[in-house]
Amino acid sequence: MRIDPVPALEGHVAVPGDKSISHRAVLVGALCDGQTLISGFGRSADTEASIEAVRSLGVNVEEHDVDTLTVHGVGLSGLSEPAGPIDCLNAGTLMRLLAGILSGQRGRYELVGDESLSARPMERVAEPLRRMGARVETTEGHAPVVVEGASLRAIVYELPVPSAQVKSAILLAGILAEGKTTVVEPLPTRDHTERLLERAGARVVRRPTSVTVEAADRLELGEIEISGDFSSAAPLLVAAAIVPGSALTVHGVGLNPRRIGLLDVLERMGTRVAIYNRRSLGGEPAGDVEVRTSELVGATVSAGEVPTLIDELPLLAVAACHARGETVVRGAAELRLKESDRIEAVVEELRRIGAHIRATRDGFRIRGVPTRLRGGVFDSRGDHRLAMLGAVAGLSSREGVELRGADAVDASFPGFFEVLGQIAPDSVHYPPAT
Repeated sequence: MRIDPVPALEGHVAVPGDKSISHRAVLVGALCDGQTLISGFGRSADTEASIEAVRSLGVNVEEHDVDTLTVHGVGLSGLSEPAGPIDCLNAGTLMRLLAGILSGQRGRYELVGDESLSARPMERVAEPLRRMGARVETTEGHAPVVVEGASLRAIVYELPVPSAQVKSAILLAGILAEGKTTVVEPLPTRDHTERLLERAGARVVRRPTSVTVEAADRLELGEIEISGDFSSAAPLLVAAAIVPGSALTVHGVGLNPRRIGLLDVLERMGTRVAIYNRRSLGGEPAGDVEVRTSELVGATVSAGEVPTLIDELPLLAVAACHARGETVVRGAAELRLKESDRIEAVVEELRRIGAHIRATRDGFRIRGVPTRLRGGVFDSRGDHRLAMLGAVAGLSSREGVELRGADAVDASFPGFFEVLGQIAPDSVHYPPAT
């Protein structure tokens, strides 16, 4: 695929429902009594894996259209042992959260994934679940993961590193465990699981550095509307921030304060950001986000900020390439454990198209030049975040970008290039059909 530069990006768009919340809505809905109607579901390869996973566990899911479905819950202990392994594909959120849920069910469950997911660390979730009494086996610290259900006991667990997925796995096990389970966080991470459990009737106590859940008797969601995925909006917003003369509004975006650190950093760099029509969707803050181009300056991102923009740091790197001065990102070693080593991948691919960027142990340093990047070949390496990064780089380049592995976007945002074409006409060129 080829992405050509554009003079400006303008318009109004919407993005699919939040992937993180979509996963959680299906999983928690499966544990509820009665039906859960989910609207605004963020359909992607990852979230479809969650639907298929709960179906394999005996849960009926009706798909009414692309973003509306009904989950017929089987109750807290009603999941059934499947006939074979549960394939989580590339969805780390699914594998880790499901391990927490299954640790309190009856039966034996094997969780498998693709090559990328099988390289990501799973012992970090297995270890606290074992402390709760579950029998969890990893394969040298990775998937496949085997969970044998057991009677669980509550624990107090201090996360060694910030991780919303590990926290969520423990909390989901905690509603099935006897007593009160507490997770202590070194830094605040996204809190979608806590919000959803509260909405479903669980007893949840949230503090600045910890969250506690009690054993639940029953859960019930009824209906939930999911806001637009901020991580899907982010590439469009960053493109508008760096392509001169741009003005773009993304409507109905989730604005959970633990997810929108990118907006804070972009504003610090000089981007003009405005938020309109603030409202609540499904118990989460949401609104319409407008970004207008302005001259950017470099900034420093500290370790304390990283959990609020971990998925957007690659995009921040390309924004920093267009800023005057140096940008430094620290405390982001977790990027090395994603679908690819996102630190090395971002540095190598952006360098290839003209960026002045170098990797550090836990981040990167970028010397910005307030002009367009040269362009050239950009390889997504099978990582959806890098595929979107390459497209943004192409829009803001001089010569355009030949984007290899563009179909990786299907993991989180299957319609990404169609939306891009709406705000940047004639920029997206598909390869000839074979």
